[in-house]
Amino acid sequence: MDISFILILALAAGAMFLMTSRTRKQQRQAQSFRANLAPGQEVMTGSGMFGTIVDVDEEADIVTVESTPGNQSRWLRAAIAKLVEPPVETEEPGEGDAAEGAAVYGSAADAGTPASKEGVDDLVVPDDLSGLTSDGADTDRDRRDEGTDSK
Repeated sequence: MDISFILILALAAGAMFLMTSRTRKQQRQAQSFRANLAPGQEVMTGSGMFGTIVDVDEEADIVTVESTPGNQSRWLRAAIAKLVEPPVETEEPGEGDAAEGAAVYGSAADAGTPASKEGVDDLVVPDDLSGLTSDGADTDRDRRDEGTDSK
C-alpha cells in the first residue's frame, strides 16, 4: 500500500462524514419543525401552496391546511416544507414629512401627468433607431437604391 492511496481514502472518508453530518442535522431540524406544527401557523407545502394550519392529527400525521377562507385540504405532515413569516410593514422614515399633495419629480405620483419640471420637455424614446438621425437616413436610402436597377 502506498501512503498517497491511504491519504486519499482518509480524505474521502472525512468528506463523506462531513456531508452526512450536515444532512443529518438538516433532517433533525426538519423533523423537529414538523413535530411542532400547531393550528394558526402560516405554512408553505412542498408543492408551493400557502395556507394556515387549522388542525393537526398527531396519530395519522395529517395536517389540515386552509388556503382560502372555507377551502381546507389535508396534507401529510412531511409535505409541509416551511413556516411562512407574515410580512411586517414598517413605516419608512420621512414618509410623513412631505405634504400629501406634493410629489417629487420623477416619482410614481406624477407618472400619468404630462407636465415636466421647470419647463424641461419630457424625454421621448423612439421605438426604433430610424428616427435618431435625420440626415443619415437619406444617404443610407440613396446608397441602398444605387445598387438596384429598375428596368
